[in-house]
Amino acid sequence: MATHTAAPSPTPPHTTGTTGADSETTLPRPADSEEHGEQPVVSPDETTANWTPPSWDEVVREHADRVYRLAFRLSGNKHDAEDLTQETFIRVFRSLASYRPGTFEGWLHRITTNLFLDMARRRSRLRMEGLPEDTDRIPGRGPSPEQVFQDTHLDPDLQAALEELSPEFRAAIVLCDVEGLSYEEIGATLGVKMGTVRSRIHRARQLLKSALETRRERSREETA
Repeated sequence: MATHTAAPSPTPPHTTGTTGADSETTLPRPADSEEHGEQPVVSPDETTANWTPPSWDEVVREHADRVYRLAFRLSGNKHDAEDLTQETFIRVFRSLASYRPGTFEGWLHRITTNLFLDMARRRSRLRMEGLPEDTDRIPGRGPSPEQVFQDTHLDPDLQAALEELSPEFRAAIVLCDVEGLSYEEIGATLGVKMGTVRSRIHRARQLLKSALETRRERSREETA
């Protein structure tokens, strides 16, 4: 049985709805409630009569760390993870009026993953980098460069193997083996059937295993 891919959790940037002297990354507040096609799933059994939509600050405070970790695992680098996190919360807040309680985490997974897939399709290749060279992009108080390096760097062989996967395969295996989602949840997040989920995860694990074995064999030959 395949084991889950272990990876260190990145340190998310400080996110807030307002700017201040100690702010590291500020999520801009949306100017309106225009929806951008990210509709939450509404359960007919949920009671919503007394539900009050949370504020921008409440949404960010409660979910920013989780969204950033997923964005980092999918994109593989800090800059893209920050961009994906900001865009996710902008889209969430624009559609918040139509949200109904009980589906929020799944909704966040779906928006973040779809934004990553859209980004990946626009690029000729995926990047799986660790500490960005432009360390001055996020000013203010935060972890030391050494801590950032430790938090953002995966095993080099695993990084390289993940980089070789297609965006669809990477999304499936990250959601399953890193985020711990069930096949049903992954299917809902990616908008695909259960058979497709199983196929993508199975194929992604095969490709990762093959790539890791090849790299380790090459390493043994080089050190022999």
